Amino acid sequence: MKRILVLICLALIVFGCGTKKRAASKSSKNKPRTERVVKKPQIKFPTQEPQVDPPVKETVVSNNPIEDYIVTYSDIAQEEMRLYNIPASITLAQGILESSSGRGRLSVEANNHFGIKCHEWTGAKIYHDDDADQECFRKYNDAKYSYRDHSLFLKERKRYYKLFELDIDDYKGWAKGLKAAGYATDRKYPDKLISLIERYELYKYDEMITGKTTVVHAEKSTESSHQVVKGDTLYSLSKRYDTSVENLKRLNNLSSNDLNIGDVLIVKSN
Repeated sequence: MKRILVLICLALIVFGCGTKKRAASKSSKNKPRTERVVKKPQIKFPTQEPQVDPPVKETVVSNNPIEDYIVTYSDIAQEEMRLYNIPASITLAQGILESSSGRGRLSVEANNHFGIKCHEWTGAKIYHDDDADQECFRKYNDAKYSYRDHSLFLKERKRYYKLFELDIDDYKGWAKGLKAAGYATDRKYPDKLISLIERYELYKYDEMITGKTTVVHAEKSTESSHQVVKGDTLYSLSKRYDTSVENLKRLNNLSSNDLNIGDVLIVKSN
């Protein structure tokens, strides 16, 4: 009897396990398969065009401040030539001479590259020792306005009208005419302008506008010039160019021995 009961219990256990396995298997078959979904990262596109700074004109830096000045301002001088018929060579030479190649106080602190005094000026001003103590000079926000004011200064004043009767490529006539009209008190002013134009071939900037070769530059100036650099003195220059301090002062209309870096001096006159 006991043996029969044991057999019945074993049968029930085996049957029950089989039923659970089939049910589990059936349940597994009926359950829908879930695929693994990989989410792609969201890309955020800009709503505006990226702001790019405009390209900056590269300035070539050399050991010669005059050459640097020419590279920086030649385009402006040529534009003024197109608009106002003033030789770019004259404008550049005046800028170099009046501003000490952009290193003088007026050009650094007031963007005044041509030494234009206040006169009827109502804009910003700066005071600087020149022919007299603490004279009033015009002050600009940018050097390009100094160039434009220089053009207007010559174009709108009657005393300069004869300049515009000259050929636009006659830089020697312009240099002498500026002195004759009273632009500068230095009697060597025309010689200094001509020397700069011929040494640095500034007449080529005129040729780019006129489209013709300048003829007058074939006759070289008899003046020799020197640009003042750090350490130069009248005494050292007199020894270098085999002349005297007094002769240098006479040639350049100097009342003292003081020199400014960037100034252009006449050192020899044949």
